[in-house]
Amino acid sequence: MTHDRPLAGILFMLGFCFLAPLGDGIAKILGDTIPLALLLLVRFAIQTGLLLPFALISGKPLPLSGRLLQLTFLRTLLQILGIGAMFLSLRYLPLADAIAIAFIMPFLLLLLGRFVLGEQVGPHRIAACLIGFIGTLLVIQPNYDAVGAPALLPLLVAVVFALYMLVTRGVAKIADPIGLQAVSGAMATVLLAIALLFTRDSEVATLRLMLPDMREALLLLGLGILGTLAHLMMTWSLRLAPAATLAPMQYLEIPFATLIGWAIFRDLPDGTAAFGIALTIAAGLYVIHREQAAARGMVPET
Repeated sequence: MTHDRPLAGILFMLGFCFLAPLGDGIAKILGDTIPLALLLLVRFAIQTGLLLPFALISGKPLPLSGRLLQLTFLRTLLQILGIGAMFLSLRYLPLADAIAIAFIMPFLLLLLGRFVLGEQVGPHRIAACLIGFIGTLLVIQPNYDAVGAPALLPLLVAVVFALYMLVTRGVAKIADPIGLQAVSGAMATVLLAIALLFTRDSEVATLRLMLPDMREALLLLGLGILGTLAHLMMTWSLRLAPAATLAPMQYLEIPFATLIGWAIFRDLPDGTAAFGIALTIAAGLYVIHREQAAARGMVPET
């Protein structure tokens, strides 16, 4: 059992907020040529290869029995669905727009933390989440009529990852993060490999099996490494801090995604979106300030 350390949890969440959209940017590049199922298989296979040796060497128990195994399996299914929906949405939407639409997720997470986990959620955290949510709405500027049904995919991502983080919060308190991610990656790899065996000759482009070239292979390697580190950091953050504390910090993924989208794809938000990004940063900085003050006993933990 691990005691809450909110500031350490926030730092790990900041690492996730940078690495996750960077990996999404690579997934967007690969989305034009690599089938979705293969993209997911390689991403989780690399996660397994990187973490399983460390998990075995550490000697710490793996989540392979009882309720912990069931929760790990549920978490794995949610992770496959959430990442798959995000990768698919990136084939149709700009990076920052896709992530911004998905950012109803921290608001859902706040509500789940309050009403499902019974975590304390005071007015200051609620206000920070609402400000971040308003900033998110200002960043979201796609023309839904032009984009069509794919614009709904990030909403699916939001719901799935809110549930994913809720399950992770429960599992991370009692399971070693590296072992949890290693087992999760192995489960996902086996499930996706079996699925690809049955669909390798499918006429559905997202389910076909193919051999990537050298450039694609290197990008796939980078995607796997970034995805592994990002979700490991998320697991560590949820091990150290309540979901309600981390929820507003999630909004910082939007400005990171905007910067990465500009650097790779030259997508730049307009004035309204830039103002929304500023609001999300302000909300995140306020939460950090509030946590520091609460840790020093200067203000109540709300």
